[in-house]
Amino acid sequence: MSDLTLVLLAAGNSSRFELNVKKQWLRIGHEPLWLFVAKRLEKTALFERIIITSNPQDLHYMKSFADFTFVEGGASRGASLQNALKEVNTEYVLVSDIARACISEEFLHTILSHKGSSDCIVPYLKVSDTIVYEDATIDRDKVKRIQTPQLSRTQVLKDALERDLDFTDESSAIVANGGKRAFILGVDDAHKITYIQDLKKIPCLSTPSSDTLSGTGLDVHAFDDKGEMFLCGVKIESDFGFKAHSDGDVAIHALIDALLGASAMGDIGTLFPDNDAQYKGIDSKKLLENVVSKLEEFGFVIINVDVTIAAQTPRLAKYKEEMKKTIAKILHIENYMVNIKATTTEKLGFVGRSEGVAVLANANLKYFDWTKI
Repeated sequence: MSDLTLVLLAAGNSSRFELNVKKQWLRIGHEPLWLFVAKRLEKTALFERIIITSNPQDLHYMKSFADFTFVEGGASRGASLQNALKEVNTEYVLVSDIARACISEEFLHTILSHKGSSDCIVPYLKVSDTIVYEDATIDRDKVKRIQTPQLSRTQVLKDALERDLDFTDESSAIVANGGKRAFILGVDDAHKITYIQDLKKIPCLSTPSSDTLSGTGLDVHAFDDKGEMFLCGVKIESDFGFKAHSDGDVAIHALIDALLGASAMGDIGTLFPDNDAQYKGIDSKKLLENVVSKLEEFGFVIINVDVTIAAQTPRLAKYKEEMKKTIAKILHIENYMVNIKATTTEKLGFVGRSEGVAVLANANLKYFDWTKI
């Protein structure tokens, strides 16, 4: 059995990436970057266990992709690593960043060949350019560009991180706590994705799949003689509203389910439980905005949506254009990519008896194409 655990850090917010999509959710084919990297390293069969840290808001969705061990990340790199280390029982731990996507098996073996020679094995790159620090030129031969993965004695690293200081790499924490590190020459292929332009320096990444992802949503709400009526975010002239935990916008609810279906993110009840007080009476447009934000962060682009509203009453023809504009603005797409249809059920069923409204929605998504940046 291996005495080595791999920790992959993927809990960041990509604040320096300057895109709505988080870099760990860029797609390689159909796989998000974090999964592509994890599977690539899993194939080496070097690790007893692979642990992946996740942004708390991403954790539920991330778990739906694979059976690795997932750990909720913290407010900093060090905090995320501390959470992961609670799950590590092996003598050694290899820590890397998801953003270093092209680490080769050969490079891993090079790092592991130094196992036991120091508390932490640190790959680095030499600096060829002139280095100026606070207006003083310094000796570039004394400067190292530190890389990951870094190989550490697990207990030494755990002890170092208990100092509760924020370090940008494991070796700095270990040295600050009295431990030792050894440097080995790194490789250019282990380049880290930090900024958009870094994507052009990563040789192993293929393009996102061009497949269209479709989802459907169905929702119904009964009428209530209390409150106001909203459909597709537009106030409807009516003497009654809907029985609902939120504002009852049945059209937006069906649309949310269609978007979640296309992205395999679950359903509206999972994201916004009807027993959660924070959603009591909430404007459904805010729920839709929240879903659109998640889709963008997870690397999706909305193509078009189609919404069919079945209502015997009230009549909706005069509201359809305003509905299109309202939905298109929230979805960040053109008006002509939103279609709203209103129909009756010829007085059949609960809709025909004017007891409520039913809505069927369809949504189509694609992956954000980072190769065209």
